[in-house]
Amino acid sequence: MKYPGMGDPYKRKKTIRFLAITAVIAISVGVTSSVLQGQFSQNDPLKVCINDRETPYKMKVTLELIIDGLQTPIPANINAGLNDGECKRTMYTLTDDGTIYVEWEEEYPWEIGHFLWMWDFPLRDMDQDKSTFYVNDKESAQFINTPLQDGYHYKGVFTTKDYDSSKDKDFLPELEN
Repeated sequence: MKYPGMGDPYKRKKTIRFLAITAVIAISVGVTSSVLQGQFSQNDPLKVCINDRETPYKMKVTLELIIDGLQTPIPANINAGLNDGECKRTMYTLTDDGTIYVEWEEEYPWEIGHFLWMWDFPLRDMDQDKSTFYVNDKESAQFINTPLQDGYHYKGVFTTKDYDSSKDKDFLPELEN
């Protein structure tokens, strides 16, 4: 089978030249994009390591997670960079008691969702219509966009998309005394 533009040697040369130019342009755009993104995210507190940065702005909050009605532990050493070669991020845990430490060079509009994102919390597996956040025991209308404030307690109550709430109910009739 002959492909269009490949039968005639002149057309073949022209087609191969066109494909080569297109490949060079595509590679150039990809490399330029990567370099520019690296330059712009150098000072993004959500993406950088703070191992060798001066971080005078510090905050400490607590987080409690309940998923499908069960208390869910928050592991110790999330993004803490305690081992050699590991990156210490701007939001991290040191213990498994739900304490989150936040550090940065200046004040930043931190949100509870930033920590969940940095931790790789499976938010896509949660039914967001049935999930909510509480700040100091008061429901927040902002869900994961709830701003962090030093010393506050946050409680995330999540329901997974595949959670069957009927298994929590007893469908037997009540016994008469």
